[in-house]
Amino acid sequence: MCFRKDCVQECREALSDTLYRYIDSIFYFIFLKKSTSILMVLFFLSFFLFFLIAENGPRLLVEAEQTKVFSHRGGNVTLPCKFYRDPTAFGSGTHKIRIKWTKLTSDYLKEVDVFVSMGYHKKAYAGYQGRVFLKGGSDNDASLVIADLTLEDYGRYKCEVIEGLEDDTAVVALDLQGVVFPYFPRLGRYNLNFHEAQQACLDQDAVIASFDQLYDAWRGGLDWCNAGWLSDGSVQYPITKPREPCGGQNTVPGVRNYGFWDKDKSRYDVFCFTSNFNGRFYYLIHPTKLTYDEAVQACLNDGAQIAKVGQIFAAWKLLGYDRCDAGWLADGSVRYPISRPRRRCSPTEAAVRFVGFPDKKHKLYGVYCFRAYN
Repeated sequence: MCFRKDCVQECREALSDTLYRYIDSIFYFIFLKKSTSILMVLFFLSFFLFFLIAENGPRLLVEAEQTKVFSHRGGNVTLPCKFYRDPTAFGSGTHKIRIKWTKLTSDYLKEVDVFVSMGYHKKAYAGYQGRVFLKGGSDNDASLVIADLTLEDYGRYKCEVIEGLEDDTAVVALDLQGVVFPYFPRLGRYNLNFHEAQQACLDQDAVIASFDQLYDAWRGGLDWCNAGWLSDGSVQYPITKPREPCGGQNTVPGVRNYGFWDKDKSRYDVFCFTSNFNGRFYYLIHPTKLTYDEAVQACLNDGAQIAKVGQIFAAWKLLGYDRCDAGWLADGSVRYPISRPRRRCSPTEAAVRFVGFPDKKHKLYGVYCFRAYN
């Protein structure tokens, strides 16, 4: 690469020397070899243009040392990005360097502004205000630090560096440790349009999952026979054990794709994603079984709130939480988490077992609570 200081001049001199030799060759064939065909002249002209472009090519290179970084909700992360300039290029150093970070939407149709810096002027946008800043490890360091990560921070980020008319970009993916879970409301399966699906995940301390997150969950063993929305607007479902009518008995395992559907009219389930939490998830020890309203009040009396579906999945997957007692959750469902399969407690697999959406007046279950840490 000709962007490194120790090779810039050597590379330019080599290109220039080659360019001049080709110019001499062109003139020789045009003026001294009058019988030369037009095709031969065009051939040499093409080489001339090639080296002309190389000689006047890009003077700025942007690189990401890692194309993917990992973290978790509440943590801090650095998105790596460095730029290299040709110090001998005409105009180099006369323009201020502008660094801009944007987030690519899951469908790649839009970019969301995150942070921009030029000289002493710096600006963070929307939900990133107060949480993002440049690392500034060196003069050519454009790395971005994001603090107190949220579930919405997951995704791909673009680092763009601009100097005068020159610019270049690099893309870094931010991945979060977490768990994907299928979800449908009390109304039953296939009752959510895309916008309702997004809100359903948010209500359960989660966000709608991306295809990459669902794919990773499938590789980890997730098998679910009902199609659900993903963040890019597609409808898919993961199958590890093909069977009728789940992908077909004689087909290979995989993530089945229904394609893209009308976000307002089409109705499916949804796949949600959540990560670790800053608090305590627990089953409330109570002398009697509870109705739903009694369960809500019991958690409040204990200085907590009734837990959400995302929290029971996070406790089960990330903390290994195991309890063989069915309990109410905030959405009115009754579930229990098993990380150690045993007789009468999910004997075939580790899972968050779903009992259903019983009548809220039934006094048949306990309750799972969540107490957030300050």
